[in-house]
Amino acid sequence: MNDLHKSRTFLWSLFAVFAVTWLAMLGVRTLVPPDEGRYAEMAREMLATGDWVTTRLNGIKYFEKPPLQTWMNALSFAAFGLGEWQARLWTGLCGLSGVALTGYAGSCAFGRRAGWYAALVLGSCLFWVGGGQFNSLDMGLSGMMTIALCALLIAQRDGAGAAERRNWMLACWAGMALAVLAKGLIGVLLPGAVLVLYTLWTRDWALWTRLHLVKGLLLFFAIATPWFVLVALRNPEQPHFFFIHEHWERFFLKTHHREGAWYYFFAILAVGFVPWLGVLAQSLRLGAQREAGRFRPRLMALIWAVFIFAFFTKSSSKLPGYILPIFPALALLVGSYLDVGSRRSRMLNAALMTAIGVALLAATPLLPRFAKQAGDALLYQAAQPWLLAAGFAALVGGALAMLYVRQMQRDLAVLVLALAGFATTELAFVALEPVGQVRAGVNLLPAIRAELTPATRLYAVGTYEQSLAFYLGRSATLVDYTDEFTFGLEQQPELAIPTVAAFVAQWTRDAGAGVRDVAIIRADIFNDLQQKGVPMRVVAADSRRTVIANDIHP
Repeated sequence: MNDLHKSRTFLWSLFAVFAVTWLAMLGVRTLVPPDEGRYAEMAREMLATGDWVTTRLNGIKYFEKPPLQTWMNALSFAAFGLGEWQARLWTGLCGLSGVALTGYAGSCAFGRRAGWYAALVLGSCLFWVGGGQFNSLDMGLSGMMTIALCALLIAQRDGAGAAERRNWMLACWAGMALAVLAKGLIGVLLPGAVLVLYTLWTRDWALWTRLHLVKGLLLFFAIATPWFVLVALRNPEQPHFFFIHEHWERFFLKTHHREGAWYYFFAILAVGFVPWLGVLAQSLRLGAQREAGRFRPRLMALIWAVFIFAFFTKSSSKLPGYILPIFPALALLVGSYLDVGSRRSRMLNAALMTAIGVALLAATPLLPRFAKQAGDALLYQAAQPWLLAAGFAALVGGALAMLYVRQMQRDLAVLVLALAGFATTELAFVALEPVGQVRAGVNLLPAIRAELTPATRLYAVGTYEQSLAFYLGRSATLVDYTDEFTFGLEQQPELAIPTVAAFVAQWTRDAGAGVRDVAIIRADIFNDLQQKGVPMRVVAADSRRTVIANDIHP
C-alpha cells in the first residue's frame, strides 16, 4: 500500500469518485447572502436581458468586478436552468480543475508521488474545498491564477521541450488574461511581481527570454481587452470607477470598511489549511532551500505564496477569500515536502488532525449556549449532528493516519488524512445549512410568492436581500439604501426611492388606487412605520426582515 501513486487505475478511480462527490455537493445548500445571492442574481439578470456587456445587479449598473463569473453563471443557467448547483458550477469546476492541474504540475516538477500528494493536499484543504463549494469571485480568480502558476512551472522546468514550453507559456498568458476578467488587474500584476522577485532572487535573467513575450502579450490582450473596450464605449463612466475606485482606492484607502488587523490572514490561513497545518512551516523552509538545476520550482511556488499573502496583508481591504490563490502554491510545497520529509513531522501533523477532531466533538454540544436569540439555539441544535460527524471524521482520519505513519505506509497515511479533511469540511458545510436558510430568508419564499403577480410592485426598504432576489426571480425598487449601489444609482437615480418618507407616500397612493405593493423591510424601519400608523399587512417575518403588503383587506 506504499505505492498507490504508481497505479493509474487507482488514481483515475479516486479522482472520478472525488469529482462526482465534489460536484454533487454543489446543490445541497441554500445560496447564502451576500456573495452567493449577488453573483447568481447578476447572472440571472444578464440571461434575462440578453446584455452580456453591461453587468447589472437589481437592474442597476454594477461595475465593481469584471464579468467572467457572471458570464459563466449565465451560461450555466442557460444550459441547466436556475438553481443552487447551477450557480456554483463555475466555481466548482474551477476548484476541481485546480486540484487536477496542481497534481499534474507537481508531477512534472517534483515527481509522480509529490504531484499526487499535492493534489491530495489541495483537494482536502478546508479553505479550498469551501471555496469550491461557494459562489464567489475568489475561486474563479484562484482557478485562473492556478492555470498561470502551474503552466509556468511546467513550461519552465528543466527538460521541457521547445514546443511544450511555448504551449504551456501561452496557457500561462491565457490564465492571467482570464484572471483579469475574473477580478481585475491583480490577475496579471501579482504573477508579474512574483516573476520579478524570483528573477531578482535567482539572477536567472535568461528566464525572460523563455516567456514567449510577444505571442503571450498578443494572446493576453486578445482575451482581456475586448470587454473593457465594449463596456467603456457603452458606459463612459466605467473605466474611472473600475480602475481607480476598485483598484487604487481599495488597496490604499479604508473607504470599503474591510480593514483588519495585521494578523487577519494568519488566522484565516491557520484554519483554512487544515489538515496540513502541521507540515506547513517545514514545507516553506524546504521551498527556500537550494535546488538542483537551472529552474527552481519550489522557490517559485514559495515566492508566489509569500508575496501574495504579504500583498493582501498590507492592503487596507481584507476579506477571507483574498488569499485563496496561494493555496495551490502551498499544496505544491507541502506535496513536495511529504515526499521527502521526516516521519516525525507526518506523525505530528496527523496528531494535530486528531486533536482537531477531539476539539470539535467536545465543543459541539456547547454550541446552543452561545445563542443570542431563541431561534439561534434551534439552528445550532440542528447543526450539531453534522458537526459531530465532522469531528468524528477528523478524529478517526487523524488516528488512522498516525497508525499508517507508524507502519511506514506513507501513501496510505497521506490519502487517509486527505479523505478525513475533505469529509470534515463537507460535513461542516452541511451543518451550516440551517443558518444559511435563515440568512437567505428562503423560509419566507412561499408566503412572498403567494402575494406577487407580474403587476405587483416590489420594494426593498432599508435593505437589499441578495439571495431572495434570485429566488424570487425579480428586481426590487430600493428605498433608503445605497451601499454597493452608490455608483450605479449616481448614474441611474430614478431606479430608487431615496427616503422612507417618499416611499410611504408612494405606498399610500398605490393602496388608494388599488395597486398592489409588497415590501421587504428592515425590522427597525418596520417598527417605526407601525408606530406611525402606516397601513400595512404583515405577509411574513423572521428575525432578520419583515415582508408587508399595502392591501390591508386581502
